[in-house]
Amino acid sequence: MAAYLDSGRLIDAILALLALEALLLITLRLTLHRGPACASSIANSLAGAGLLLAMRAAITNASFAVVGACLLAALVAHLADLATRWRASPRADDPLPNAQSSSSALASVNSRV
Repeated sequence: MAAYLDSGRLIDAILALLALEALLLITLRLTLHRGPACASSIANSLAGAGLLLAMRAAITNASFAVVGACLLAALVAHLADLATRWRASPRADDPLPNAQSSSSALASVNSRV
């Protein structure tokens, strides 16, 4: 098992599962119109892949520059993910699109005259 980990093959298997998860999320979004946005799924997966690649590079004794480049790529993908989520979430001071005032909601429920 130690040789499997030292060679980086375990990280390769996890990367394959991460890619499969990203494809599944994107497929569900495109077919069922549910789940996170495709851009967010891709950016989130790339951030995780960057961290895993940095770990793989460190385990296999790659140069510090390679590890740093993988970490930088993970940071850029993470910031892209945050940007897509930030733009997609409604602001706190925006009214809800179909919200009724509390008095009109109560009036329709209590009007049994």
